[in-house]
Amino acid sequence: MSTDFFPFARPHIDQATIDEVIDCLKSGWITTGPRVQKFTEMLKQYFNAPHALPISSGTAGLHLALLGLNLQPDDEVIAPTMTFVATANTIVLAGAKPVLVDVELDTYNIDINTIKKAITPKTRAIIPVHYAGLPVDLDPLYDLAKQHNLRIIEDGAHAIGAAYKGQRLGSFGDTQMWSFHPNKNITTIEGGCITTTDDALAKDISIRRFHGIDRDTWNRFSKKGNQHYDVVMPGLKYNMTDIQAVLGIHQLPELDRFIERRTELAHRYLDILSDWPEWQLPSKPDYAYKHAWHLFVPLINPKAAKMTRDDFMAAMKQCNIGTGFHYAALHSFSYYQKTFGYKKGDFPNSETIGDRIVSLPLFPDMTNAQQDHVIETMKQIFKKA
Repeated sequence: MSTDFFPFARPHIDQATIDEVIDCLKSGWITTGPRVQKFTEMLKQYFNAPHALPISSGTAGLHLALLGLNLQPDDEVIAPTMTFVATANTIVLAGAKPVLVDVELDTYNIDINTIKKAITPKTRAIIPVHYAGLPVDLDPLYDLAKQHNLRIIEDGAHAIGAAYKGQRLGSFGDTQMWSFHPNKNITTIEGGCITTTDDALAKDISIRRFHGIDRDTWNRFSKKGNQHYDVVMPGLKYNMTDIQAVLGIHQLPELDRFIERRTELAHRYLDILSDWPEWQLPSKPDYAYKHAWHLFVPLINPKAAKMTRDDFMAAMKQCNIGTGFHYAALHSFSYYQKTFGYKKGDFPNSETIGDRIVSLPLFPDMTNAQQDHVIETMKQIFKKA
C-alpha cells in the first residue's frame, strides 16, 4: 500500500502559470483588470457566445442570472434534486421557490417527464444540470420552455467543453453557468462564468456583479479611466480578480486536451469495470453528445460488493486513495424538508443515486499506472481474484 495519499482530483498547474501569477503580483494590478479583460475575450471566442461574464464563482453566476430574472416570492424555478446544493440555494436567495424534480437513473440528468408534471402557472425558469459533464437532452427541454414561456439557465458547473448534437454548450440556447473550482475541468482557484444570448440580462449581470456600479474597475482606475460612476441598482461583490484570470488564461487553451485525457481515463474505467457486478456504470444517451467527464461516477451494488458506498469509500481511504461523494439528493437536507415539505421517498431515482454513487479518481495528470493502482486496490477491497 502506498504511503502517499492519492486524491480523487487534482488541478493541473504548470510553471508558466505560476510565473505569470508572480508577474501579476509584481504588477500591482491584482484585482479586476487587464487579465480579466483578456480572459473575457478568450471565453467569448471559446464559446462563440455574444456574452461571457467572468465572476467569483459558479454559485455567484447562478445567483446573478436568477436575480436578473426579477423573480417574485410566489415564482417557482424547477431544478433537479440530484445536484450540488448551490443550484437550489441560489433560487431561494433570489427570492423564489425551488421546485425539485427527479432525474433519470441511467444518466443522472434531469427527467423531462418530471419537469412537465412540475410546471405550474407560477413557474418562471428551469435549471437543468449537465451532471458529471454529460449534456442534458436540450432540444425537448427548450421546446418545453418555449411552450410555457420559461427561461432556461443551464447549470454547466461540470460541463465546460461538452457538446450537444455537434454544438458546444454555451454557443447556443438561453443562459449558462460555468464553474472554475479547483476540481473542475479548468480552474481559476475559485471562479466561474456566465454565458448568455440575452443582451439585457448580460448588462444586468455585468452591473450587479460589482456593487451595481455602472462601470467596472478597469474603466475607472486605468490610465484612460474615469473615477466618476453611478450606482444604478444594489449590487454584490462577485467580480473575478486578475490573479484568478491568470490561471484561466493558461487553462482555457488546454481544456480540450484535458477533456481528451479525462475521456481516455473514463473509457478505461468503463472497459475494465464493465463485467464487475459490484458496479452499475453510467449509461450513454441515444442523442449525439460530447461528454466533458468532470466526474466518473458509478453506483455501487451493495449486495454484490458486500458493502455500502460509505464502507467502500472508507476502505479506499484506508488504502490512501481518495474518492468523492457527489451528491446527496437536495430533498434529504433538513432545510429543504422543513422549509418546503420534501421528504424521503419523493424522488426515488435521486435517492438511489445518492445512496450508491461514488466519484472515482479522475484528472488530466493521472497516469494509466495510477489508474491501474486504483483498480487493483478495488479488486483487493472487493476480494476479487
